[in-house]
Amino acid sequence: MTRTTDPGGAPRKGRGTSRRIVLRTAFTAAVATGTAVVLLPLRDPEPGTASAPVQGPGSVEEFAEMYRGREIRGSVTVLVPAGEAGGTGEGEPVTEIRIDGRPLHVMRRADGTYLSDVTHYESFPTLRETARAAVDELGTARLALRAPHHR
Repeated sequence: MTRTTDPGGAPRKGRGTSRRIVLRTAFTAAVATGTAVVLLPLRDPEPGTASAPVQGPGSVEEFAEMYRGREIRGSVTVLVPAGEAGGTGEGEPVTEIRIDGRPLHVMRRADGTYLSDVTHYESFPTLRETARAAVDELGTARLALRAPHHR
């Protein structure tokens, strides 16, 4: 028996597509669709949308300004592990604020807001607001330089 003959040996005439080919095509389509559905949430959102938290390694939020006579700089960067250079945005965010070049310790809360050492009883939605509140609280005082850790 060959592909062109029936089990009885008669040549195939105008018979439609075999059931095996239809099932194979349907299975392949189902696997491709299932894979696309699973991977869809991992793709980066469109650039410029409000829900785009990270678009790969690099800076997510960054600012530099003079506020009440103080220079404030802040950034949130994402550290992507070495093996994940493709950048799915699953890295660890690192926050940094500097007031007149001195670091201000900032922590991110579970709800996405920030708090600092200077304003630790109040949280703010952005790093810029956190830095401004710290400047307001400090007045004319300067941040202390951090002492190095001793073992």
